[in-house]
Amino acid sequence: MPASVQNLDLTELEQYFALARGYQGEKGDVRALPMKKWFNTNYHYIVPKFEKTTEVKLAGHKIFDEYQEAKELGINTRPVVVGPFTFLQLSDFEDGVKAEDFVDSFVAAYQEVFAKLTELGATRIQLDEPALVKDLTADEKALFLNLYNKLLADKKGLEVLIQTYFGDVRDVYNDLVNLPVDGIGLDFVEGKKTLELVKGGFPADKTLYAGIVNGKNIWRNNYEKSLEILDQVPAENVVLTTSCSLLHVPFTTANEDFEPAILNHFAFAVEKLEELRDLDAIRNGQGAEALAANKDLFATERVGENAELRARIAGLTEADYTRLPAFAEREAIQKDAFKLPLLPTTTIGSFPQTKEVRSKRLAFRKHELSQEDYDAFLAQEIDEWIKWQEEVGFDVLVHGEFERNDMVEYFGQNLSGYLFSKNGWVQSYGMRGVKPPIIWGDVTRLNPITVKWSSYAQSRTDKPVKGMLTGPVTILNWSFPREDISIKDSTLQIALAIKDEVLDLEAAGVKIIQIDEAALREKLPLRRSDWYEDYLDWAIPAFRLVHSTVAPDTQIHTHMCYSEFTDIIPAIDNLDADVISFEASRSNLEILDELKAKNFQTEVGPGVYDIHSPRVPKDGEIDHTIEAILAKVPSSKVWINPDCGLKTRGIKETKESLIKLVAAAKAARENL
Repeated sequence: MPASVQNLDLTELEQYFALARGYQGEKGDVRALPMKKWFNTNYHYIVPKFEKTTEVKLAGHKIFDEYQEAKELGINTRPVVVGPFTFLQLSDFEDGVKAEDFVDSFVAAYQEVFAKLTELGATRIQLDEPALVKDLTADEKALFLNLYNKLLADKKGLEVLIQTYFGDVRDVYNDLVNLPVDGIGLDFVEGKKTLELVKGGFPADKTLYAGIVNGKNIWRNNYEKSLEILDQVPAENVVLTTSCSLLHVPFTTANEDFEPAILNHFAFAVEKLEELRDLDAIRNGQGAEALAANKDLFATERVGENAELRARIAGLTEADYTRLPAFAEREAIQKDAFKLPLLPTTTIGSFPQTKEVRSKRLAFRKHELSQEDYDAFLAQEIDEWIKWQEEVGFDVLVHGEFERNDMVEYFGQNLSGYLFSKNGWVQSYGMRGVKPPIIWGDVTRLNPITVKWSSYAQSRTDKPVKGMLTGPVTILNWSFPREDISIKDSTLQIALAIKDEVLDLEAAGVKIIQIDEAALREKLPLRRSDWYEDYLDWAIPAFRLVHSTVAPDTQIHTHMCYSEFTDIIPAIDNLDADVISFEASRSNLEILDELKAKNFQTEVGPGVYDIHSPRVPKDGEIDHTIEAILAKVPSSKVWINPDCGLKTRGIKETKESLIKLVAAAKAARENL
């Protein structure tokens, strides 16, 4: 825990919330710790920070309380915690501090966990080590072995399972299987080399936890394909399991009202457990009926093709992915067209969705509010916020997105090929849940999606108003994708649908269009050697396809947040957008050094304050942030904006923060 939080004199629970949300009150003012995506998923974690004064010790009791609660219900559980190697790999270290400094204290803390669980009657523990599936340096492998050789020297009587997921462990497989652990969990779904590794040998004295059912998608498992893999596994002791935690899928299909011909193709968390039971029964000479039913399911054609769409994709050429003229010429044209000041101010897109906004939308969906009355309400909200932005002094305005519930679902509802669950909620972070739509078939645009309200907002002001779209890669990554065609092909279908929307916005007089790619990083392979061939070589062109034919005086923005972007800066520059805004303030503007080092050409808006915390920036705080940005990026390339959209924030804190943002930008201009 950072000293800044420890020094606040807060209760343990208050400290816990201060780490995630920041603190602003009588006892002090501290920022929240950075928040990042959990590997290549849409789940988030708070990044631990290690300082010279950091002491590692057991402080919480949640794991013990939950184990005891389950035990009292007669359930013998296997407690699960993040392993020490992954914990350290995902942490930040201040200058002069490194992971190796904390090995002994980590081992002591984990062994204390072991001892307490043993006292409570536990017999097993699972240590999650997904960081083992990434590219590992010699130093990182040495850290892993140092941690585990010391930790496993005294297991306190527990059986220890090291669980990996999201890929294969090719860099440490031989070391891993030779550790004195009792079980090893391997991913047979995303692990390209997992089967090859296991076929090379697996210890007879260990249990293999074979992740054979996809824990990240919602489609039924193909039993024949899974059994074909399992038949090649030489291990003697095999436990069938999912490829990863079921955190990433909804709870059960039992609460859905799809017709059986559709529902039978889906497996949420409960159904995935049933699939494991079926596969186990089939392997033991039983389950013939389940196998036959599964074969019938996959033998049936699920959905037809859209021939016109397939032909459109087949006809794409290199020219369709190239915007002309080149960026430098467009930049000059746009500066002349918009005549914006240096350090132009804008927001990312959404404004607070109050209880009234949500209740009006619900009433409209329930047919309790007429289209006319709902439209009048939305127009009033847009009018008020357009006027407020003008009064405060923003240079590029937004309409606020009051008509939208979710940035993917809203678009999916206007696209063919999408289905929407009734209760398919998945945790994103904390109490925030998302309900990813399901890509069922070929995707085309059914009708204009955003033109009505974007063009209305533009008609209410002489200042430019951004059209707001979700990009094709993010729509794909925040949906449950098809498995019968590649995610590349699905993304290209979505890209063409969004391209049609971009051109309609442009024709309606919207000259600044933001195409959000918040989730660009999300399906990036965890191994660097796979980045381009498996992902970036088609994801980047898919974005370029969306905007390649707009006029040079139409300005294309994009936005990205809460992922690690510093190592893919050249690819991001290759999106060929005109302006890119990043989440930056919560991660202490770390991205700026990489932008400078890679000679980033696109105009950029590093977020100047964190919107995922209710904390309002202190006086002078945004000024200092802008000063830090200008030390690394030329003023002619800088935009001033928050980290992300403001949908989930309150009106009071939003307005206070944005007023400070505009004032800081104006002050910075005067000093240029």
